[in-house]
Amino acid sequence: MKIYFLGAAGTVTGSKFVVEHNETRILIDCGLFQGLKPLRELNWQPLSVLPSTIDFVLLTHGHLDHCGWLPKLVNDGFLGKIFCTSPTKQISQLILLDSAKIQEEEAERANKENYSKHNPAKPLYTVKDAEKVIPFFRIVDKDLEVKLTDDIYFKFFYSSHIIGACSIELHIDGKILVFSGDIGQDDDVLLYSPVKPKKADFVFMESTYGNRLHPNNDVMFELEQIINNTFQKGGNVVIPSFAVERAQTIMYLLWQLKEQNRIPNMPYVIDTPMGISVLDVFLQNTKWHKLNPHQCEEMCKMFTMISSYKDTIETIYNEKPKVIIAASGMITGGRVLSYLERYIVDEKNTVLMVGYQAEGTRGRKLLEGAKEIKFYGKYYPVNANIIMVEGLSAHGDQKDLINWLSELENKPQKVFLIHGENAAADELRIKLNETYGFDCIVPLLEQIIEI
Repeated sequence: MKIYFLGAAGTVTGSKFVVEHNETRILIDCGLFQGLKPLRELNWQPLSVLPSTIDFVLLTHGHLDHCGWLPKLVNDGFLGKIFCTSPTKQISQLILLDSAKIQEEEAERANKENYSKHNPAKPLYTVKDAEKVIPFFRIVDKDLEVKLTDDIYFKFFYSSHIIGACSIELHIDGKILVFSGDIGQDDDVLLYSPVKPKKADFVFMESTYGNRLHPNNDVMFELEQIINNTFQKGGNVVIPSFAVERAQTIMYLLWQLKEQNRIPNMPYVIDTPMGISVLDVFLQNTKWHKLNPHQCEEMCKMFTMISSYKDTIETIYNEKPKVIIAASGMITGGRVLSYLERYIVDEKNTVLMVGYQAEGTRGRKLLEGAKEIKFYGKYYPVNANIIMVEGLSAHGDQKDLINWLSELENKPQKVFLIHGENAAADELRIKLNETYGFDCIVPLLEQIIEI
């Protein structure tokens, strides 16, 4: 059996792992690289395993760094089946169409304003390309065994993180391979705790927060203080947010604060068409999360929901203080750029970060104290307050990750630490060895391992 580490090895994004057994090839996740330019450029390179030779894709969840390269895979010759849960199909469809639309718009703007090095600038894939992926999806419920070949079957099991997200238990010729996907926090606001694996010969485990513990902070109190302080200065709070799960979590927390009269009466805006669509996914998949339909409905009443870009512009130029939730979460694209283009230069305003910021993203640069930031080919001085509220991550921290392996009935032969920057993966490697005596490896990008 061979494992090809084609993404999320030594980095957080671009998840792609090929499992090859006899004549069968299975791709676990098919994500986009994000962040540093050398990583983003990998999205344009052909996959080192020919897509036409891949039989199946098993999708852990619908985030862009796990599903965002599917249109390229299909364009480059993939003809197999893509297995995922029902919410993951819905989320992936939204994410892929949104990603394609943003790429088309950015290429068009770059050509119009002549700030791209490429002439002409082109999208990685188009909306039409994204639409071609949808017929390949096959919905599978969690905890159901699915046979792929005579000696290969798999099942999904709940991993929290975002709605529909699952880990994978893959049985090949009597061996059990467990792919964690992304593991949520044990005490997530909206989602249930992750299910822990019971048996595994080989574990492929995320390590995003492998070297960090989430602070034991009062997130509600922090949000209350930040919003009230900014309101008193007459400023705006911009919350760059992932449209899936994080936007809904922030909405829920703000709704709770408002119900308790702890934050002011002012506009609360959600400006992410995809984030609004995700609310429908929550309503249609109530067994996957803690909110009931009535709570969803009451929460939504508090927010002005913006879909059209015309309304975005009107909101930006409205001088009244407000709170805006807008994608994308790492400020790599989306509507949040339009808000920050105007608001980041004003010290009255606050940019509130609520999630992981990958290397090379604008979000990471802001957190590291950048004095200026580039949008659409122009630099803007950073005068707004940049604040990070930790503890809202959809990823479990080091303690959660170690705990996730606590119910294994056998000692795995190897634990491969993926989906993390090298320092995080290496510290988790040491911790897992100290805690359980597990033999852990941090694989390199494009490494091929035989097991």
